Amino acid sequence: MPRITTLFWDIGGVILTNGWDRESRKDAATTFYLDWEEFEDRHDLSFPAFDSGLITLNEYLDRTLFYRTRPFSREEFTAFMFAQSKEYSETRAILDKVTSAKKYFVGAINNEPLELNQYRIEAFDLRRNFLVFFSSCYVRARKPEETIFRVALEVTQRPPEQCLFIDDRPLNLESPRKLGMNTIHHQTAEQLRAELEKYGVEV
Repeated sequence: MPRITTLFWDIGGVILTNGWDRESRKDAATTFYLDWEEFEDRHDLSFPAFDSGLITLNEYLDRTLFYRTRPFSREEFTAFMFAQSKEYSETRAILDKVTSAKKYFVGAINNEPLELNQYRIEAFDLRRNFLVFFSSCYVRARKPEETIFRVALEVTQRPPEQCLFIDDRPLNLESPRKLGMNTIHHQTAEQLRAELEKYGVEV
């Protein structure tokens, strides 16, 4: 096993719930009485740019909802979006233990639109764990493409064989493996702890 000096973590699906996934959007459609197919079609066309920091939250809402009059406000819908974020306490406890050891460089590699990302960083005090955020909205590149992982390696100047990336989606693990990084497919907190221990990471 290589000596791990650097851990990169996904956020949504690992530390927190996903920020704005299909289930959350379905709940929004029910709560706000939206035409699901129309809303989802507009979301699919707009989200890649939103996720990559190329359009703002207001522009995303203009495209998906407020192109016509609605019986609810922009503020009400935004509050609903932000309220979808919850913490996975068991996984967060593992992350806290890793960072408190002060033996590893710990960063995030995540796909998230700017305003949601900023909200989640603040609301869940993610800076206590992560030294740097390689988020799609900052890097202008998204997983599963190699670009976002290359940027993380180049900026941190970390050898890929000393890096371990954790994500809940198998597809997102393919590019970092091609670049020589070690990976863990996160499924449960117990499984994550066991796999980290296999890599010699103190948890």
